[in-house]
Parts: sequence; C-alpha cells; structure tokens
Amino acid sequence: MSLSQSSLPESTDVVVIGAGAAGLMCALTAGQRGRRVLVLDHGKRPGRKILLSGGGRCNYTNMYTEAANYLSANQHYCKSALSRFSQWDFQALVDKHGIAWHEKTLGQLFCDNSSREILDMLLTECDLPTVSIHTKVDIQSVDTLDSGLFTIATSQGSVKTESLVIATGGLSFPTMGSTDLGYRIAKQFGHEIVPVRPALVPFTLDLKELKTFDGLSGISTDVVASCNGHSFREALLFTHKGLSGPSILQVSSYWQKGDEVEINWLPDVDVPQWLEEQKAARPKASLTTILCEHLPKRLASALAQLIGEEKEASQWRRESMQRMEQVLTAYCLKPSGTEGYKKAEVTIGGVNTNQLSSKTMASRQQDNLYFIGEVVDVTGHLGGFNFQWAWASGHCSGLFA
Repeated sequence: MSLSQSSLPESTDVVVIGAGAAGLMCALTAGQRGRRVLVLDHGKRPGRKILLSGGGRCNYTNMYTEAANYLSANQHYCKSALSRFSQWDFQALVDKHGIAWHEKTLGQLFCDNSSREILDMLLTECDLPTVSIHTKVDIQSVDTLDSGLFTIATSQGSVKTESLVIATGGLSFPTMGSTDLGYRIAKQFGHEIVPVRPALVPFTLDLKELKTFDGLSGISTDVVASCNGHSFREALLFTHKGLSGPSILQVSSYWQKGDEVEINWLPDVDVPQWLEEQKAARPKASLTTILCEHLPKRLASALAQLIGEEKEASQWRRESMQRMEQVLTAYCLKPSGTEGYKKAEVTIGGVNTNQLSSKTMASRQQDNLYFIGEVVDVTGHLGGFNFQWAWASGHCSGLFA
C-alpha cells in the first residue's frame, strides 16, 4: 500500500472512491484477495472523520449492534452485512493490533488513547503490494466502456477498472469537503435516492422557547427524549441555539419539520407520588428548591417559572400539581429546525437499498458497481453503530468487488 501522489495507473481491478472508514475496509478486504485496488479521495489525507470521531478517541463500534439500531426504508437490508462482519469481528482486528480500548456507556467502545490508532490500523492492513491510496484527486466523470469496464476521469488522469465502489459518505461535515458526488453517480446509473437530511444533529429553538431556557447554555441533565414513537434516555445539553446532547441527537433522526419532541426531565422519579411526599415533608419549600433535589439549580428555576407555581408546597392546589406532572414528565416543544449538515454527525437517506444486493452491496442496475457506508440509505443510532455499518458494508463489498 502506498499513500501516493504519483500518476494513476492506466487500469486496475477495483477503484474505491472515498478513503473513509467504509472505503478503507473495502480496500483492505479486496486487497487481501489479491485484487489490485486503487483508492481515490479528494481530501489531503485518508480517514479524516475517523480522526475527528469520539472526541478524538473514536467510538469505533458498539457491543450491542443489531439491525434495530439502524434507520432505513428497508429495515432488513443491513442484517446480512452486520452478521457477515460483526462488531466482534472488528474488535478482533483492534485486539490483533494491540489497541487499548474501553467501554464507555451503553456498549460504546472507544480507544483509550487516540482515533489515530484505528486509522493507522486500517492503513497497516492496507499495506499490501496491490493496494494504493491517492489523495487530492478530484473525480471529474465516471463512464462505462463497451468492454464493461468503468473509465474514471480525474484531476490526476484517467483510469479503467473492472469494479467501482462508491464510498463517498453523505453531506455531513461540509467543512471537511463532503459532497453529493456519490448521489450523482448513483443517479447516473439509474439509482433512486431516498431523500436526505441531517441526522444526529442538534435542534434549534424559536425565540419564545429560547427565552424559556435563557441562561441555561452549557447545562446538561439526564432525560428521556421522545419523538414519533421513539425514546432515548441519555443526557440533554442546552446550547445557545437550542438543544443538543446524546438524547437529542438520537431523536433528531426520527424528527421531521413540524414534529414535537417530548422531554421527561425526571425519568427515575414517580412524579405524582414524589410531589405529594415533598408537599407533606417540606411544606414551606418552594418548587424550585424541591426540584433542585434532582435537577441543576438553573434548570429547576426555569421549569418552576414555566409551571408558574410560586407558592410554598403546603399551598399547592391539585390543578397546579397536575401541571407540574405534565411539564416535568411530558414537556412538549417544537424545534424550529436543526443546526444542519454543519453539525450533523451523519446523513439520513441515500441510495435506495431496494436496488442493491444486501449480500454484496452491488448495484442491481449496473454490473460491478457497489455502494457502501453513509452514501447508502442505512443510518445508525449514536454510539458506534455508523462505524460498524461502514466496517460491515466495506468488508462485504471487498469480498466481491
């Protein structure tokens, strides 16, 4: 394997467009079969999102990966790849390279040290005479020849190939150079694109809602956030634009413009019973004081103001306590939008899986064309699931490309 800026070969067996997680996994798998593999990427270096991920420690997979952790128009599509190359298969690779790791929460596996170790592992596995990685290469066009070969015109020259693998990712992180190239190539060969939008992304709130939570930016608290029948219990983080944190990022994948999001601020508390107990035990306490038992002080104050109960506990009326229960356990807000692709961790939607083989990732529209990773309509939950889809789909395509 060489990270090369030299001229491209005239022909090869496999071209992989995109040197991210899925593309590198495909390259090393195909290379191990003895295939001549050329990886092309328009960025300065491979694996840029790998280096960024997990706060620089790379949440590289999840112990509890299963199909239920993915969104797709076809919920069954990801099952074959995930079983063919599981989280334990990737973990075996991590262990083979002696990378120290730990479980953070909810089965999320991270490097102890640096994301660089995962990228270096992949590049080491690509260290084969038949695998070459070229960066700073812009793709100008993709065409097919009468012979059945693909011809790819690039800023560094043209190359012919038997198999073409599209691993271009989605539209998230535009500052890192993400583009719609993969979707354009898919359409060129007759593929449908399931409408795309930002996912695992913070919400923005309108001025009225922002005023309700004024002064809370930076505060985090454990909640259950729900949207369209899906609920996640994790931290919620207030931002100067709205809401973020794992629980919010998770439900954002199920949210569409105009939908409401429901928040349970006290997921461990039987709120009606607790309020009655507090009323009896602390008759002179204010609602803010009582809420501080479970919530950060500024949030407790904001929720008390929202409820509108200023009297001491002994004077709470039944109607007021019912409103407390509603606000504390099922507070509904309607986000004005999201922070978009700039802050989204992934893109939901993509190449329609009905036109792809679930076993090989191959196109049903065009021979020897493959789509893998985020460009496909398979989107994982937060917590290492999107990396595992990259590894699994990359591996499966590499077995056949």
